[in-house]
Amino acid sequence: MLGEKLKSLREQKGITQQEMADILGIARGTYAHYEIDRREPDNATLARLADFFGVTTDYLLGRTDNPSDPNAEAIAKIDDALAGDPELLAFWEETKKRPDLQLFLKQVKSATPKAIKQMIAIIKAIEDEEANE
Repeated sequence: MLGEKLKSLREQKGITQQEMADILGIARGTYAHYEIDRREPDNATLARLADFFGVTTDYLLGRTDNPSDPNAEAIAKIDDALAGDPELLAFWEETKKRPDLQLFLKQVKSATPKAIKQMIAIIKAIEDEEANE
């Protein structure tokens, strides 16, 4: 399953196995074994493959049929809303991968940039208060 996805993604990019191996810094034979499911990449290589192809590791591993992060749109929207506020943007960068913010990410999809900025400010205020206790 992983091999089929890697081959398909590589072919969509129009690159050879050798070019892919060169990008990863591995032998062509090693990469070829990934595509025929004779070998599995280590975690670091799997992450590099996912980043290169713009998909999630869950997609490569067959855990989801969705190749992109379901929260990517919400995260991009928050990033844009906070672009003019370096302090809130820095806070957001530190916290955006936390699992406890998943509900928040769902709420952002229909929020305005102003509302997003207010929500992040509230979350930051709560975090700051908890840190001072």
